[in-house]
Amino acid sequence: MSVFGRVIARLEIDARLFGMVASLVLIWIGFHLASDGLFMTPRNLYNLSLQTASVAIMAIGMVPVIVTRRIDLSVGSMLGFVAMIMGAVQVRWLPHLVGYGDASIWPITVLIGVALGALLGGINGLIVGYLGMPSFVVTLAGLLIWRGAAWWVTQGQTMSPLDGRFNLLGGGVYGTIGAAASWVVGLIGAAALIFVSLRARRRRIVYGFPVRPGWAEGFVVGLYCLVVLGFVAVMNAYEMPVVAAQRYAQARGWTIPAEGIHIAEGIPIPVLIVLGLAAIFSVLLNRTRFGRYVYAIGGNPEAADLAGIDTRRMIFWVFVLMGVLAAVSAVVASARLQSSDNALGTSDELRVIAAAVIGGCSLSGGIGTIAGAILGAVIIQSIQSGMALLGFDSSLQNIVTGIVLVLAVYLDFVYQRRRVK
Repeated sequence: MSVFGRVIARLEIDARLFGMVASLVLIWIGFHLASDGLFMTPRNLYNLSLQTASVAIMAIGMVPVIVTRRIDLSVGSMLGFVAMIMGAVQVRWLPHLVGYGDASIWPITVLIGVALGALLGGINGLIVGYLGMPSFVVTLAGLLIWRGAAWWVTQGQTMSPLDGRFNLLGGGVYGTIGAAASWVVGLIGAAALIFVSLRARRRRIVYGFPVRPGWAEGFVVGLYCLVVLGFVAVMNAYEMPVVAAQRYAQARGWTIPAEGIHIAEGIPIPVLIVLGLAAIFSVLLNRTRFGRYVYAIGGNPEAADLAGIDTRRMIFWVFVLMGVLAAVSAVVASARLQSSDNALGTSDELRVIAAAVIGGCSLSGGIGTIAGAILGAVIIQSIQSGMALLGFDSSLQNIVTGIVLVLAVYLDFVYQRRRVK
């Protein structure tokens, strides 16, 4: 084994995750050089994080679906249908009930959207889990049904303008938490990483499991913390546009200096939503009975049945969670565009599945991580953003994304075959 291979082995870094990170770095460097230094700038990386959020949220929900050997082709259409309902709620219904611009509009809208997403996911779960129909057929039908229903809700009309407070959930100029709060979040995240790492190491020692050398543990945890704090620094490096900064300062009664005012954007709210959901679902899949059952079903459904796991109920709840996250994604996507139209979510199901598969989810079930799915979403959006920056049209972007997906599935096939041997 080479020196590099021995170092990787001592660090106990997941080879697949390391490969994805290396691929992402190469993609970024390649686009940065090809675009004459425009790709890896605070502005572009800020926009990249916003563009990734909607797909990343649904990719989180797609992980348990694929792990249990199912698929959900209806998530893009569910997003579009839920977004149209939420748009109609804000534009046509709630203003007449509570008054235009009332502070209760956005939370009521979000609750209605999430409840509707859970209902749609539950319908898929009932049919797939309890009736035993193939998820491919059921969700393919859902793709057609909910896309048609989205048009039927408003007869094809675009719903706008949406509530101003609701639009903040989509990011944009004012949809951030600012520089100071971003550093607080970053430091909390770094502290949480250190705490979780030390706790896991202590538990492994107590139960007699092997642990990494101290230097390796410190290096890995330090690298994770560096990534977190580096991300915060990049988000804070992007400043609010001049006119928007002046309006922001005037609204708060600040004195604008003669040389102008500079306000850092900080972490966008959609990115915080992604990070929060990633933490919740990571704990759910790795630290709870629900997660153990999900991986057991994906690893060997027959053995899971014999072990007394109610596989039908588990499949039902997996699809309910997928529906909830499709609704959350609908909130972020429609708020970012500040409108709801019939094109919203089109082809997102393909991007979501591609993100999960590129991120390491095996279509044969039993394997998949939340971090990998989010990383897969970043890779896909980086390719599309970089190609758009270079002036390539969307058709070529789709071709490249498809090639990357096929390559990811092939690598998974090779990996599974080597594991069997």
